[in-house]
This record gives sequence, C-alpha cells and structure tokens, in this order.
Amino acid sequence: MNKNKSWAVLIAAVLLTVLMGYTVLIGFGPTGTGAAKNIITGLDLAGGVSITYRAAGDEAPSSEDMSDTIYKLQQRVSSYSTEAQVYQEGTDRINIEIPGVSDANAILEELGKPGSLTFQLMDGTVVLEGTDVKSAQAATSADSMKNTQNVVSLTLTEEGAVKFAEVTAENIGNQIAIVYDGSVISAPVVQTAITDGSAQITGMANREEAEKLASSIRIGSLSLELEELRSQVVGAQLGQEAISTSVKAGVIGVILVMIFMCIVYLVPGIVSAAALLIYTLMMLILLNAFDLTLTLPGIAGIILSIGMAVDANVIIYARVREEIAAGVSVKGAIKTGFQKALSAILDGNITTLIAAIVLAWKGTGSVQGFAQTLSLGIVLSMFTALVISRLLINAVYALGVQDEKFYGRAKEVKTIDFVGKKKIFFVISIVLILVGPVTMLMHKNSDGQALNYSLEFIGGTSTTVTFNESYTIDELDAQVKPVVEGITNSADIQMQSVTGTNQVIIKTRELTVEERIALEKALEENFSVDAAMISTESISSTISSEMQNDAIVAVIIAAILMLIYIWFRFSDIRFATSSVLALLHDVLVVLGCYAVVWISVGNTFVACMLTIVGYSINATIVIFDRIRENLREQKKNQSIADVVNLSITQTLTRSIYTSVTTFITVAILYILGVSSIREFALPLMVGIICGGYSSVFITGPLWYVMRTKVGKKKN
Repeated sequence: MNKNKSWAVLIAAVLLTVLMGYTVLIGFGPTGTGAAKNIITGLDLAGGVSITYRAAGDEAPSSEDMSDTIYKLQQRVSSYSTEAQVYQEGTDRINIEIPGVSDANAILEELGKPGSLTFQLMDGTVVLEGTDVKSAQAATSADSMKNTQNVVSLTLTEEGAVKFAEVTAENIGNQIAIVYDGSVISAPVVQTAITDGSAQITGMANREEAEKLASSIRIGSLSLELEELRSQVVGAQLGQEAISTSVKAGVIGVILVMIFMCIVYLVPGIVSAAALLIYTLMMLILLNAFDLTLTLPGIAGIILSIGMAVDANVIIYARVREEIAAGVSVKGAIKTGFQKALSAILDGNITTLIAAIVLAWKGTGSVQGFAQTLSLGIVLSMFTALVISRLLINAVYALGVQDEKFYGRAKEVKTIDFVGKKKIFFVISIVLILVGPVTMLMHKNSDGQALNYSLEFIGGTSTTVTFNESYTIDELDAQVKPVVEGITNSADIQMQSVTGTNQVIIKTRELTVEERIALEKALEENFSVDAAMISTESISSTISSEMQNDAIVAVIIAAILMLIYIWFRFSDIRFATSSVLALLHDVLVVLGCYAVVWISVGNTFVACMLTIVGYSINATIVIFDRIRENLREQKKNQSIADVVNLSITQTLTRSIYTSVTTFITVAILYILGVSSIREFALPLMVGIICGGYSSVFITGPLWYVMRTKVGKKKN
C-alpha cells in the first residue's frame, strides 16, 4: 500500500467514525432523531402497551385451552417485537404486553378481535374449525396470465389437511365461506382438490386486504374465543437510573478495553481500539436500522460480541508478535499474522453464529432477541477485525511506523505441563460441577424449590394499586419497592406505572392470603392508599412450558450443529466432543452459582446461559486451532502431550487477555448497575472466569485423554 492510499484509508476511517458518531449522538438531543434515540427498547427499558383479554362464555376455560391460546398469541405478537410477553391472569384472562409502542387502539385494530372461526359450506355445514389452521400469511403469487396478485396462504394442521382434502374434492366449483365471529369474511371458490394441507385464497384487491384477512384467520384460529377487557399504556419496568448506569458502564467498559489494548499491543492496540470504536458505532446504527428490540438479554448479546471483537484482534496481533520473534520482518509479520489467525477467528465466530442462527430461528421472546443482537454483533466483529483492522494497520505501516518496537515481540515462555496436571484440573471441575446439584437439593428440601425461580418462570401475584399521586419508576424503586420487599422477602419485584393515571402494577412471587392482606395494610399505612383501590390477581409465567421447550430444542439443535461443524473442520470428532463437554461444564458451574448465591432465575438467566455457551465455545476453538496447526508440524521426538502443552502455552496470553477485556466490560456493569443489573452481571462474570478456566485447563487435556485412550495413540 503506497502513502497516498494509506492517507486515503486513514482519512476515510476518521470521516466514517465522525459521521457515525454524529449519527448516533444526535439522538441524545431533545429533538434528536439519531440512532441512539431510535433504538427500540423492551418493556424492561421503555414500557409499551398492555392488553387484557377474557375468555368468552360462562364456563371457565380448561388449562389446556388457556395454555394453547397463550402460546399461539405469543407467536402472533412476536411480529411486533421478539420481546412481547403473553401470560395468564386469574383463571380466564390473558395479558399481552408489547414493548416500544404507545397506541393501544392501533395494536387492537391490527391484531384483530379474537373470535370464533369456521369454514362452512353454503348450506351452513361446518367443515373446518379455526384450530385446524396452522398459519395464515399475506403473500403474492403469479396468476394464469403471469401477473402478480395478492393472496392469503394457508397452512393446515395434519388433521385439518385430511378434512380439507375430502371437502375440497367433493366441492370443486363451489364456495366455502370463512366465517369469523358470525360474519362471512371471505367465500373463495374451490378450484381443485387440495390434498397437501396448503391453500391460497385469491381475489384480494391489495396487500392491505390480504393482510387483514390473514390476521382475522390467525386470530380466529385460537383455541378460545376472547373478548377485550382493557388496554393501557404501561411504563418501563426498570428506572432511568438502571438505563443510564448501564449506558455509562458500557461506555466506561469499552474505553477501558481500548486503553488496555493500547498499552498491551502498542500501535496494533491503537488500531484495534479504533476498530472497536467503529464496531460499537456500527452496532448502534444497525440496531436502529434493523428495528431490533434491545433489552437486558440483548445487551448480553452485545457484550459477548464486543468480547469476540476484541478477541479477534488479540489473536491477530499475538500472531504478529510471534512472527516478529521468529525473525520475520514487521511487514511480513503483519501479513502472516492475519493469515494464521484467520482460521481460528472464522471457526470460533462461525461456530457461535451457528448457535445464534438456530436460537433466532427456533427460540422465542428474549432468546430470539439475544440471538438477533448476537448474530449482528458476530458479523460486525469479523468485519471490523479482518477488514477494518487490516486496512488500518497496513496504512499505518506504509506511512512510516515500521520499527519493531512499535509492534512488540513475543517473549519466549517455558512450556507448561497442563496435561501432566490434568487429574488435578479434572477433580477441581468435578467439585465445581457438584456444588450446583448439592446446593439445589438442599434448597429443594428446605425452601421447596431447587432454584430461585422468578416471575417469568413460575408466575406470581399481580397487585394493581391506585396511589394518591403519580410516581416515576425511580420513585417507585426508592419508596415503594422496599415496602413490598419487606412483605415478600424477595427482590424479584416488577413495577410498572399505567400512563395517564396514578395506577401502578406490582408483580411479585405468589403471595399467600396473609401476605396479600399484609401488603394491602402496608400500602395503606405508608402511602394512605384506599383499600378499595387495591386489587390482586394470580398471574402465570411469561415463559410458558412451550417456550421453554422451544428454547431447549433450539439449544440441543445448536449444540448438535456446532459439534458437526467442529468435527468437519477439525476432521476429528474428539475435538467436537471435548468442546461440547467443556461447554456443558461451564453451564453447570454457572448454574451452581445461581443456586449458591440464590440469584433470581428469569429471562436474564436464559440470556446468561446462552452467553456462556457462545463465549466458551469461542475460547475453546482458538486453542484447538493451535493444536491442529502444531500437529501438522509435529516433530519426531515430540509427543502428543507435548503438542497439547505447547499449544495451550502459546495461546495462554490470548486466553488471559480476552478473559480480562470481556470481564472488564461486565464488571463495570456490575459495579455501577442497580440490583437487577447486578443479578445479571454476577453470573456472567463467573461464566467468563469459568470459560477461561475450562478452555485452558480442561479442553486440551480432555482431548488428549480421548486421543490417547480412544484413538490408541501413544503419548
């Protein structure tokens, strides 16, 4: 790269950074419209619309019908936000909470009125029920003249497909009316027998008509007929202090990481700091551009991707120093360093990206939100590390910063015998793993539940209070929350104000009759609340059993695909098996942390565990990549144990630095954050330490044991 091109690269980088910074920062002004202000935030950060439906009819609905309806509604409202929540209230009511919106009437109109849906012949004979419809979507297709037309695509259940095949075969040329809530909303003519469970309704005047019909069919295919009870706009669950401290912690964390990189890696560190700044700004802009909803789990995805962005730079510049120490020129070291680091960066990021894509595909709610932000972060981190950093470092070199002292030289380190001490490491890991089940069993016997399950997992009690004055969420945290904690003896409390009123919704664990009476009395005494203005209802979990099953299935599929990818890339299933076992090790240790510290297990628990999965697998891949490389260059007098020890020693600095930089970001979040943020950050810190430990002390020796015992290779 000549000097003119180098200056052009640096000037372009500066202009890009300034432009992106302006785009982000103008969002903080009172009339700003920039990316920072327009990022969609979830109920926990910004509030939204709350709608309550009641099952129609005099008879109480069955638990099965309620569960099925809740699950289907969750799928419906996910189009508004991946963080939308649907849960049961009392015996016959369902609450829907959608973040980031403020017009309840618009949502009600778009969502449609949940009513009964049937497919009828013209004599009134019902041939299909709404529950026979699996999905309905507006789409486009080509007609007989190859013109584009708006249609509604239907997919039926297995049982519905059998019914529909029979009725359409018998009624070709006749109409089948779609009756919603007593009114015919469409009466398409049967053109042919439909035997595959998929059908199209044509004749739509425009896209809007197709969307409206599809929405009516979807909402009418619920197990229960629902009627609207109330709708309201609710405030954020976390106060402004929680949001501002999280932002401040993020800024401080990134700055400290940038300073750390500059000190440790000199000129390459400055380049990586610039790349990290560009990454952060691009992330904020794209969060806005793709309308991704940001919540605490989403923040976890960003933290992990920042860690991976730093990790990629650490891998590259550690390689550059190794090449310089081997006698290669600085220019050659930069070129070779990027080349040798490429496989580790790609394999680590792609493995984590596989998991993120599966979670985004199969997961729901916070799992999907986490996966979306993580996927975006991974792609950006690879781009900034492999493209931006490379352009900048080559430009800096071409402009005359060529002396070796500006880049550093890897110091020769004595190889550590990790394999020889494997029994000690394995015993430590077994003890750490057993801490969790033992503690959970003790809690089960004493408290009745193994873990401190939160409202999201087991439901609880919703108390609606009309105060004599309006309170902000920060005032509620400071004044009301301590009073509620005194009754519940639990910090797992969610409070939301109803916009335009003095009403506050307080969600707690399930309260006994005595505790409900005590809470009412405490509110009366401390805030002069009229007892008649306090109402309580039992509420279900926001993470339904179906959603839990979806998350478990997603994690299993992701683990299998990661195992297959690692097996394919390393041509040895023992690498893949060791990776997954180390991953399981880290998850179980963090689970033990939740049990020992008695941290609330809710949405953030899911995000924390998924973060550990991504972090752990990425750290392991880097070490395995070096083992793979050293095996190719294995000397005759070098045993497999020597190769493993050498590989772990060579990557030890990288493992420490990456753990430190990621830990710094989360630790600042823990130090500055409010209680709910700290509950989220603490297990993350434990997971980061555990992930670093397992990658260095467990995965290599574990692979060695499998290689020498299963593969029958001499050590």
